[in-house]
Amino acid sequence: MNIQAYYAALADFIVAFHTLFVGFVVVGQLLIMIGLICRWQWVRNPWFRVVHLLCIGVVAAEAACGVTCPLTTWERDLRALAGQTVNDSAVGWFFNSILFFNMPREFFTWIHIGFGVLVLATFLIGFPRFRRRRSLVETAAVPSPVRAAVCPIPPGVASIRMERETGLRV
Repeated sequence: MNIQAYYAALADFIVAFHTLFVGFVVVGQLLIMIGLICRWQWVRNPWFRVVHLLCIGVVAAEAACGVTCPLTTWERDLRALAGQTVNDSAVGWFFNSILFFNMPREFFTWIHIGFGVLVLATFLIGFPRFRRRRSLVETAAVPSPVRAAVCPIPPGVASIRMERETGLRV
């Protein structure tokens, strides 16, 4: 296998990852909005929400600064090294047809920034629930729950044993 095939395979991997990244941001936002309405607890998970906000934050910042996404740049450079265009690879064509369509660059810039604002607004309106750590004073003030004693012997056997040992009928 020659080096150009490796470049082509790496370009296909990058465009597939890029599509998954976009899917995470778009589908994640849709699920967050539905989840806030339906009061699903998992949509307030701070790890999920912060990662989601950071993902679209990077994209919106790139769009605002006029920077082309590095994943797009890497894919195009690898395709050039492989001697391919996007249409030469079925994988590249499929994922690029999902990611890109024939619109001016400004359209994508405003879509990225607008979606970033939507995610930020949703983050602030349906704020994630961070767990509060208890201080030592609070921990000492709250008694620990009393656990019920569990008898390892089945109930019938325990009552027979109790009768034999004490002479009392249970």
